[in-house]
Amino acid sequence: MEQKYQRLYEIVKKEMEGASPAHDINHVMRVYNLCMLLAKYEENVDLDVLKTAALLHDIARAKESRSVDHAVLGAEMSEKILRKLGYSEDKIKLVKHCIVAHRYRSPVKPETIEAKILSDADKLDVLGATGIARSYILAGEYSQKIYLDIPIDEYVKKNLEGGKYDGRIIEPSKHSPNLEFETKFKYIPNRLYTRKAKEIAKERFKYMKQFFERLKREIKAEI
Repeated sequence: MEQKYQRLYEIVKKEMEGASPAHDINHVMRVYNLCMLLAKYEENVDLDVLKTAALLHDIARAKESRSVDHAVLGAEMSEKILRKLGYSEDKIKLVKHCIVAHRYRSPVKPETIEAKILSDADKLDVLGATGIARSYILAGEYSQKIYLDIPIDEYVKKNLEGGKYDGRIIEPSKHSPNLEFETKFKYIPNRLYTRKAKEIAKERFKYMKQFFERLKREIKAEI
């Protein structure tokens, strides 16, 4: 990693101390590496903007709460950091857009190729084996059940804001990884922007779907 990005990495790593292992610096680097992969299949990508945004996209994750959106706060924090590091105002604006638009439930949609790549890379990290592992880290943190057998529409009305599938979780302890799969993960492949991301998502989703299907059968003592 080039020196200026290494410096950003160190800043981000320090800011993310105390973040959940599901959203720590290792997640940041997985997303960074996925961004570099996806960028190879796209044209006219500003790699400086993309690398910078990938490293900074979750810098405020440890500070998130019901009243604090880590993407919005992260963009604000990044602006101050990048200005001190001598980034141009145009670059700062582009990086901030990537950060604000990266999250699944953000009302801001990615408009640039860099923002689309970052959004896709962040979504890919919740699919497949990695996504399953992260889901169970969060399940442990919130004292969730391994598996909850409840009609999805009923669950959405009870525990997702506005009774909507893309609503925020009201009570995390009443959630579970299989419900996260049914209300979020299964919709991600259709919300990706780049061709390569869609290709990767297809394989990761297949594995994840098989896992939860088998888990259900094991829970019911069918196998």
